[in-house]
Amino acid sequence: MTRADPLAQYNKKRDFKLTPEPAGKVAKGGGNRFIVQKHDATRLHYDFRLEVDGVLKSWAVTKGPSANPADKRLAVRTEDHPMAYADFEGVIPKGEYGGGSVMLWDRGTWAPLAGKSAKDLEKGHLHFTLDGERMKGEWLLVRMKPRAGEKRENWLLRKIDDAYAGGSDDLTGRYLTSVLTDRPMAEIAGDEDGEQSLKDAKGEAFAKKMAAAAAHNRKVAKGSTAGAKPPKFRKLQLATLVDSVPAGNNWFHEIKFDGYRALVAAAGERVVVYTRSGLDWTDKFAPLARHIAALDLPPCLIDGEIVAYGKDGNPDFSSLQAVLKRGHGAQDEATDLHFFAFDLLEENGKPLTALGNLERKERLEALLRDAAPPIAVADHVIGAGEKLYAAMCGAGQEGIIAKRADAPYAGRRSKNWVKVKCTRRQEFVIVGWKESSAKARPFASLLLAQREKGELVYKGNVGTGFDADTMAMLAAKFAGRARKTAPVEVDKVAARKVHWVKPDLVAEIAFAEYTAGGSVRHASFVGLRADKEAKDVKPETKAKAPGPVSDVKISSRERVIFPEAKATKGDLADYYAAVAPVMLPHLARRPVSLVRCPQGRAKQCFFQKHDSGSFGPHVHHVPIEEKDGAVEDYLYVEDADGILACVQMGTIEFHGWGSHVDAVERPDRMVFDLDPDEGLDFADVKKAAADLKRQLADIGLVSFAMLSGGKGVHVVVPLDPGQSWDAHKDFSKRFAEAMSLAEPERFVATMSKAKRKGKIFIDWLRNQRGSTAIMPYSARARVGAPVAVPIDWDGLAAIDSARRWTIADARALLDRAASPTLKGWGFARQALPAI
Repeated sequence: MTRADPLAQYNKKRDFKLTPEPAGKVAKGGGNRFIVQKHDATRLHYDFRLEVDGVLKSWAVTKGPSANPADKRLAVRTEDHPMAYADFEGVIPKGEYGGGSVMLWDRGTWAPLAGKSAKDLEKGHLHFTLDGERMKGEWLLVRMKPRAGEKRENWLLRKIDDAYAGGSDDLTGRYLTSVLTDRPMAEIAGDEDGEQSLKDAKGEAFAKKMAAAAAHNRKVAKGSTAGAKPPKFRKLQLATLVDSVPAGNNWFHEIKFDGYRALVAAAGERVVVYTRSGLDWTDKFAPLARHIAALDLPPCLIDGEIVAYGKDGNPDFSSLQAVLKRGHGAQDEATDLHFFAFDLLEENGKPLTALGNLERKERLEALLRDAAPPIAVADHVIGAGEKLYAAMCGAGQEGIIAKRADAPYAGRRSKNWVKVKCTRRQEFVIVGWKESSAKARPFASLLLAQREKGELVYKGNVGTGFDADTMAMLAAKFAGRARKTAPVEVDKVAARKVHWVKPDLVAEIAFAEYTAGGSVRHASFVGLRADKEAKDVKPETKAKAPGPVSDVKISSRERVIFPEAKATKGDLADYYAAVAPVMLPHLARRPVSLVRCPQGRAKQCFFQKHDSGSFGPHVHHVPIEEKDGAVEDYLYVEDADGILACVQMGTIEFHGWGSHVDAVERPDRMVFDLDPDEGLDFADVKKAAADLKRQLADIGLVSFAMLSGGKGVHVVVPLDPGQSWDAHKDFSKRFAEAMSLAEPERFVATMSKAKRKGKIFIDWLRNQRGSTAIMPYSARARVGAPVAVPIDWDGLAAIDSARRWTIADARALLDRAASPTLKGWGFARQALPAI
């Protein structure tokens, strides 16, 4: 029986004399490719295609794929496409079927789940996994029951909840460029040279046309990180052991992972994994290094922890030790190790250690936005560390690390990072082993020591925690380290039947407490620490947890600042003290203008941008040249005390420049303030913000939404600090004008009140040198004490007012800031396109 041509419908709809698309030809079966093409035709959609039996089974996903398992995205079944289409990117001529720009948005391989197959499509469902550059993990396609008279075949595409699940906007909202050429849609649409006429092209001629198209795409593809060098090792920040969790919202808290500290130096495909002491252990963790290399990162230095999971699902040092016992090339492809990143010390040649802990963490979130297991960014909570500590101890984990949000990275042990342990675990030097009376055991116990005042001091024995393999491994190491004399002073009873060894092996030991004589009680062997040197092993004694650090005193706390909300100066100060950790990553080191209302918002308020010397030592100044050539000192802050010092002087609002004080003439933040006319509803503003986001995405720019705390929404575009203020201003002006010209009935790009009737003013003027915009989490001097609040694009749809949150909502805002939907908000590495 002759098999029906699966590409007959595809070929019937196309005139290959006019279109650069490839003519349909069935390829050999057996492949498992998948591709997604972003297609700006009559309506923007994403064409999802799976290779089955030599053709691409295809669906048009109207809103694009979503990483959120709660989203069921409509996927309209379309005709099968030829395999040659899998690499197509370009422009289909208008008037042709599917006319418009096509971007190769994702590619990779797919596989049905065990027990499933591609034949399940005939039954109306397919459960499968994707391993693409962007789409990963488990997915489900389900055919909908057709309605009466409905001709098209509707399916639903849904993400299964797994390690690769995320937010609704994580895929289409973050990935804006081609996986083939790194171009946004606007560049592809404007690339006239990218078209290839296939008129009468067949066989070898057609192949040459495809080769020419591929050559053109290679030519226009953006540069990569090839040739870049990974940064050099630098000393790590170490945490101080303390007796309790530090209180206050100026601290954020992470899980203390039970693994190996690692510093990852990366630049594209070149990755080096350093131990805490600077040893190159890349070969031991080669698969992890390959996962990091696949992210094609710019030159960067990432601090984190490598962990293995035990049978109970918790990070387990013993499981990691079992891998490292293998020696060279310890981790193979079957070894399930994970890297949890928690700090970013350098990016693209710029050291970041002077920035605050939380700002570096936010930049890390943005850098690793594309990461997927086994690479992840460690989660954190802001404030409320006691709850996390109790949860970790209840789960049998090691404890937590608390970090002061606004502190720099010191490269040494300090109290800006502190650790609170659930159990006592420390490193000890092995100085000897005691004979065992049991034949099966090569030793009964190990003698331990730590350095005090430069000398080794005996700390007791450990005789439990060993399995047979561990004992054999230790016995082998002891054989080559035997010595006749004791390296520590030990009494005769303790030294009986002891064999002394060279004191260069470091062991991690869990124990209940020290005895009065200084020996460990109820000790258990955890593992060897090859990443730590014996000379550095000292007793850890618990210091007192850091207390409140602010020395700014708020006077007249009872003065009413917001009469309608009955909120006082003390309430405002408490709000800013609480949100300072999440506000400073955006505010710190930017020249600021303050709105001061010393007697309250209902009375006289005024702007202040110059330093009069009255704010005290926590508010700094930077000299900036004015338009007339004069130089004036502008205000800026670096920490929570700087914010509070401004509040003490009657400040309610903080407005920041689009640049930082160390590069005043290089703007790094573009803001479009959507200011609606009085008669417009907030729904109009939300729709306008979504339209700006889409238009910015088409030219390759990631943007973020922020409720202004007033009437509108700010669309924030973070940028690499490369362009001048003139270029910055010109781009924002042309973009706003283009939006107003495209839809003059909705938008206006001029401040004229007469022209704004019934329209939304796209205020681009915030992007001039010297102009400012309200900063995230700043309070507003308005009725009800509202605040400016970052929000994710999906969350914006559910908001009914730009004044949704007030200064009474500090705890809720902190919880939101640490949520997955706002990770890395306001940070992205991108430059203005040359258009």
